[in-house]
Amino acid sequence: MSADKDTLKEIIDGIMARDPAARSRLVVVLCYPGFHAVAMHRFSHEAWERRWFLFARMLSQMGRFMTGIEIHPGATIGRRLFIDHGMGAVIGETSEIGDDVTLYHGVTLGGISLDEGKRHPTLGNCVVVGAGAQVLGPVKIGDGARIGANAVVLKDVEPGTTMVGIPARSVSPPNIAPDPEFHAYGTPSTDVDDPVVRALEQLQAELKRLQARIDVLEGRDSDDPAHPNRAAR
Repeated sequence: MSADKDTLKEIIDGIMARDPAARSRLVVVLCYPGFHAVAMHRFSHEAWERRWFLFARMLSQMGRFMTGIEIHPGATIGRRLFIDHGMGAVIGETSEIGDDVTLYHGVTLGGISLDEGKRHPTLGNCVVVGAGAQVLGPVKIGDGARIGANAVVLKDVEPGTTMVGIPARSVSPPNIAPDPEFHAYGTPSTDVDDPVVRALEQLQAELKRLQARIDVLEGRDSDDPAHPNRAAR
């Protein structure tokens, strides 16, 4: 039982491509807990597939002790997974992760059911999950989706969508195509529209519209000092 050298090289190349702090492959091999955790998972998952369950869990526990990253040996992981920083990341037993996925520290791919079947998330290719985000249940995250830091995702996410908030809401324009560019921490820009702020602005606009309608019905002058909106000007 041995890890595939080409697979490990791919993991290193993926980290080098997505982290400017990775100055050399040797630095990645010696100093990146995300690399160590994924490499250890290759061994533990192979043992799990052979039904050496106790041995697989022991290997998984060793990886957790070494890195602070907990990956259940039953989880299915695609190529070039990058767990950046990694401390506190948890990947549950029935999780399925596609190729070129990036996870940050504190991420949980967790289950919310006691069923023995599929109970953890499925992540497509090129998904980015920001620090502290929680993706819970057998939800499906589409290719190229981005989950912002500390978001809580409880429903399926369409490909190319950016999700933020608790519970997570989309802040992407409808029918957007997946963005091939990598965005650290799942955040494409500093001007991502906050759905809570957007809702408050819409509410404020509706109140102004209703006040204007009341003024017309009651024949009030908006320039009157006693007008409800006068103080806000």
